[in-house]
Amino acid sequence: MNLKLKHLLKKLVLPSLYKTYVAENEIIAADIHQTLSVRGSKVASKSLKEQFYHLMHYYPEFAFIFFWRIKTSNYRWKKLFSKSFHCKIFGSTKIDGGLMCYHPFATVINATSIGKNFQFRNGLTIGNKGNDNSQLPTIGDDVTVGANVVIIGDITIGNNVIIGAGSVVVKDVPSNVIVAGNPAKIIRYLDHG
Repeated sequence: MNLKLKHLLKKLVLPSLYKTYVAENEIIAADIHQTLSVRGSKVASKSLKEQFYHLMHYYPEFAFIFFWRIKTSNYRWKKLFSKSFHCKIFGSTKIDGGLMCYHPFATVINATSIGKNFQFRNGLTIGNKGNDNSQLPTIGDDVTVGANVVIIGDITIGNNVIIGAGSVVVKDVPSNVIVAGNPAKIIRYLDHG
């Protein structure tokens, strides 16, 4: 499909997507605001509709999250907006608004719940222990996860946590810390005021 036709089709489809899934959805609105805030986008001062259109046009990672949120993996026009990232977020995982990802390739997320403003990068594995879905992580608010991180088992990660790239997290992590390593250990406490 040529670029002009693709752009035209996006312009035709976006108003319906906005009206049906975004206009009254606080969680998707939080995803939009968090993505624009973290990326420092100049469209952050525009209307929610304009922000949504911008993200759907230029950020396939946002489009991936959007289509996961609306639970329509086989949406007819999805290929116009989203790339195939080979990323799986289990439908049973509850994730609050503000979800944001960078390059979600080779990622699997299977958690009990994840709080607001969760950011992750490629190669993330969040999952159960011993193939037992009662042994899933619970992750708090404002957690940022680096690339190639593994978070496994019935553990709790607190609020305002940064997990360094390549870390393996198999034990509870308190709030307001940076952890890194294999196994992950606290490397610094964060001021949170």
